[in-house]
Amino acid sequence: MSDPTSKPSTQLPPLRPAAGPGRWQDVELLAYKQDAEAPFRDVTRQVLFADPKLGCEWRYFEVGAGGHSTLERHDHVHAVMIHRGRGQCLVGDQVSDVGIGDLVFIPPHSWHQFRANAGESLGFLCLVNAARDRPELPDAEQLSQLRADPAIARFLDS
Repeated sequence: MSDPTSKPSTQLPPLRPAAGPGRWQDVELLAYKQDAEAPFRDVTRQVLFADPKLGCEWRYFEVGAGGHSTLERHDHVHAVMIHRGRGQCLVGDQVSDVGIGDLVFIPPHSWHQFRANAGESLGFLCLVNAARDRPELPDAEQLSQLRADPAIARFLDS
């Protein structure tokens, strides 16, 4: 007899096949953010796995060509793997080119943003704590400090 406590609480099927690039069967395509105060452009979100027994969520974000995620920071960390496309990311004070297979670690309290600024969509898998704090957006002074670095200013303007 199997142990009923070992079953996932969400009763996910053991397999959800791919349904195209950056899409999976029975995985809902969601709006990136509900908050109009958080500026972003052309981003979708999918929650691939979210079970209380995991303690984390595995999510997929896709940034359309020319789009970008929100510039933000928070207490929790992210572990990101680029799944498709190319672009750039800002983590802390470093701007990096990213492409398929690259791994990006976002430490706590680090400004970060992903941009699909290489003429194609940028899709990435993101592992994050299930319980996490709300993001902080930069105020005018913080944005000015970030823009003081020419590489970051170029990134933010791309």
